[in-house]
Parts: sequence; C-alpha cells; structure tokens
Amino acid sequence: MAVDSELQTLAARIELVVFDVDGVLTDGRLYFGDDGTEFKAFHVRDGHGFKLLREAGIKVAALSGRRSAAVTRRMDELQVDIFRQGCQYKDQDLTDLLQHFALTGERVAYLGDDVIDLPAMRLAGLPAAVADAHPSVLAAARWVSTLRGGRGAARELCDFILEARTAL
Repeated sequence: MAVDSELQTLAARIELVVFDVDGVLTDGRLYFGDDGTEFKAFHVRDGHGFKLLREAGIKVAALSGRRSAAVTRRMDELQVDIFRQGCQYKDQDLTDLLQHFALTGERVAYLGDDVIDLPAMRLAGLPAAVADAHPSVLAAARWVSTLRGGRGAARELCDFILEARTAL
C-alpha cells in the first residue's frame, strides 16, 4: 500500500493503538482440547511491536469480542495498558478508552479484521485492517497490512507508526 504524506502525518500523531484479538493478534482459528481448554497462537513479533510502542510512549490496548484465559495471559505478559474481553459494542469500549486516556479519536489507531470492529474503526483517526480482513473492513481502513492476522500484521502497524514518528 502506497503511503501518502497525510497518512504518515496522521500515524506520527498516534498516542494509543487499539488491537482486536481474534483474527488480528491470532489467525482467527480456535483450538479446543478434549477437556474444553482453549488454545490460541500469538505471533512473537507482534508482542515485540507492543514493547516498542510502549518504549516510544504510545499506549497499547486490546478489545476482544470473546473471553479467553489465553488472551488474559498474553495481554498480561505483554503489559498491555488496558484490555477488555466480551466486547459486544467496541465503539462504546473505545469511547471509554478515549475518556480514560483523555484523548480524541484522531490520536488513536484501531486494527481490526471483522464487522464487529467497524464501529470502533469509525471513531479512530487511523482505522487499519489486516490483509485478510472482511471486505467491508478493508474498505473502511485507511491503512492495510501486507501480512495476515496472527502472522505479524500487528507488528507491521506498530512499525508503520514508529517509522512515521521518526520521518517527521
């Protein structure tokens, strides 16, 4: 995706990056053991991207429509500033995050993959989508990764934002 200077300027001003979980931080597949235990695979480079954002003073949050102990463990491990699970109305959850951090939507990037993410994407100054997102999400995005969800797409967004900051 060609990056125009307006998009780069917008990315350089981001103070909070919000990630969906299933389909963005994971590949969207759900694994269940015989005992009902749920397993998820997270990409290690995405986690390092979170660390790089935090080191640059950018807040990191995650919103998930599902509830999972694996997500709780990973978000705790990554020291995510705020994460919420069981989110049915992600625009309301993002509004709460904006109030919590005293930010306006233009200072937020939101990375999603499915239609549940669209209301939050509409509030974000930098709506973003993973390469394999639903077509309506791709159409709503200002920035689209080249990588698929769970395959480094989140890190790609982190790098884009950090590079935009150094370019200005």
